[in-house]
Amino acid sequence: MAEKKKRRTGKLSVIFLVIALLVIGFIIYFQFVKTIRPPEPEDRRPVGLKVENPGENFYTCGKNWLKKSNSGLWEMYLQGKPFERGVVNGKLSRNLIRMQEEAFVAQINQIVPSKFYQFFLKNFIYWFNRDLDHYIPEEYKLEIYGISLSASRKYTFIGSNYQRLLNYHSAHDIGHALQNLRLVGCTSFGVWAGKSKDNSLLIGRNFDFYAGDDFAENKIVCFQKPDQGYAFMMITWGGMIGAVSGMNEKGLTVTINAARSEIPFSARMPVSILAREILQYSKSIGAAYAIAKSMETFVSESILIGSAEDKRAAIIEKSPSGIELFDPESDYIVCTNHFQSKRFADIPANIQDRNESGSFYRYKRVVQDITNEYPVGLKGMARILRDQKGLNDRSIGMGNEKVINQLIAHHSIIFKPDERLVWVSTGNWQLGPYVCYDLKKIFHKFAGLKDKVEITEVDKSIPPDPFIVSEDYRHFRSYREMKQFILNVNKSKEKAILPDSFIQEFVETNPEYYEVYYILGDYYLNIGQPENSITNYRLALGKVIPRQDVKNEIIDKLATCLIKAKKTRK
Repeated sequence: MAEKKKRRTGKLSVIFLVIALLVIGFIIYFQFVKTIRPPEPEDRRPVGLKVENPGENFYTCGKNWLKKSNSGLWEMYLQGKPFERGVVNGKLSRNLIRMQEEAFVAQINQIVPSKFYQFFLKNFIYWFNRDLDHYIPEEYKLEIYGISLSASRKYTFIGSNYQRLLNYHSAHDIGHALQNLRLVGCTSFGVWAGKSKDNSLLIGRNFDFYAGDDFAENKIVCFQKPDQGYAFMMITWGGMIGAVSGMNEKGLTVTINAARSEIPFSARMPVSILAREILQYSKSIGAAYAIAKSMETFVSESILIGSAEDKRAAIIEKSPSGIELFDPESDYIVCTNHFQSKRFADIPANIQDRNESGSFYRYKRVVQDITNEYPVGLKGMARILRDQKGLNDRSIGMGNEKVINQLIAHHSIIFKPDERLVWVSTGNWQLGPYVCYDLKKIFHKFAGLKDKVEITEVDKSIPPDPFIVSEDYRHFRSYREMKQFILNVNKSKEKAILPDSFIQEFVETNPEYYEVYYILGDYYLNIGQPENSITNYRLALGKVIPRQDVKNEIIDKLATCLIKAKKTRK
C-alpha cells in the first residue's frame, strides 16, 4: 500500500514537473516572440549630434529645427537619411515626445483603470503586434528607432522605447477596430471644377481622433525633406512618423478616415504608415492606389487622395480582404466613416455602420453644406468644417457625433494643392484662425533656419470662428466640466446628492444634447430615484442619438427603471 502511494506521489510529481516546465517554456517563448528588436543602422554617428537652443521654444540641429509659432503650433523641419531624421527628430522634440506619451498613458488609465486589465491589454497588444515590424518598411523602422533613443525610460514597464513607439503607430487602427472605444469619427471632403469658387481643387478635413485634451495640446506641423521620395508636410505629434493628414511637394494630399472593421487576428501595416508611404512616394491618384494595393493592412480605412496632377480627388477604400478606388465622377467628394464603392457599399458590416452610426448623417450634412455654400471658397471650406448643426440646420447638441464639428478634433486642415498651400487650425479645435503655409517657400527658404521667424503666410490666414467668443462656447466649456464632475459622482461609491440648481444649470449648458439627459438618468438611477431616471432617459430618447448601440443602452436602462419604479409603487 505504501509502495503504491509512493509510486502515485512520484507520478504526480512528474506530472507537476512537466506542467511547470511547459508553463515556464511558454512564458519564455511568449517573452521571446512578443519582443521586437530594433533595426541596426549602418551609421550611428547621428547619435552624437548636438542640439542648439538659440531662443525660447526654438531648437536647431544642423539644418533641422523645431520652434513654437506665435499661433501656438509647433513647427519642425527635418531632412536627411531615415536614422538621422529619427535621431534629430527625437533630440529636437524630446520634451514633446515625453509629454505626448504621458498624456496617452493617462488616457489609457482613464479608459482602463484596472491594473489587471491594463496588464492583460499590454500583453495582448504585444502578442497581437508580435510581427508588426515585418509590415513596416526598413526606412520607417530606422526613423522610429532614432526617435526612440530620446523617449522617456519612465515607461519601460510597458516595453522598450523602440517597441512602445512602434506599437503606438497602430493605436489609430486598434482604436477603431475596437468600435466601442469611439475614439475616431472623422470627416473629409473635396471640391473642384464647378463646385469650387475658382475651379481649383480644395480639400478639407477634421481629424476627430480623441485621446484627451492633453494629447492634442502639442501638435506639430512637420516639414520633411527625406533623402528619397518627395518632400512633404504633415500634422503629427511627438514620436509619431505616420501620416494622418498631409500634402507633398507635388500637390498630392492624404487624409485617412476609419471605416467599420471586424476585430482583426494579427497586425499588418498600420494605416498611418501606409498613408506616409503614399505621401512620400506618390504624385498622382494612380500611384497612390498602386502603393495601397501592394500593402497589407489589418483594419478597414478610407484614404482620401487629392491630386494637383489629376485636378481632382478620389477615395482608396481598403480592407484587410480587398481594395477599391472610389471615383465619384462628379466635382465634389465626401468621406466620413463608411465605404461607398460598389465593391464594399453593400457588405453587411458597412450597411450596419451606415445605418447605426453617425457616419451617413454627417455625409448628408456635408453634401447639404456644399450645396448651400456653392461655389465653395476657402472661407466656405472653413465654415463647413466648423459646422455644428444637424441636417436642415437643426440644433442637435454641441459635441454630437452626428455633426461635422464635434468639438473634439485633434486638428482641422484645408489644402489647396495647385498652389501647394495648406491651412492648419489653431486654438481650441477648429475655432481659432487657420494659419497658412506655402510649401514652395518652406522647402526653398527655411531649411537651416538660424533665427526664430514666423514662416506662415500672415495675409492668407482664415479668421477665427465667431463661436469662440459666444455665450454658447462658454456654455460648452461649462458643460464639459460639469459632465466630468457628474461622471465622477456616478463612479463614486458614496451616493452624493447634487443640488437641483446644479442639475438645472447643467441642463441649460447643452439642452439639445441627448448625453445631458443620459448622464442625469444614470445619476438618478445611482442614487435610487428611478422616477427621475425615467424622465431623463425619455428626454434623451427624444433627442438625436448618434449610435444605435447607445440608443439601445438607454432603452435597456429605461426598462430597468420602469420595473424598479413599478415595484416601488407597490
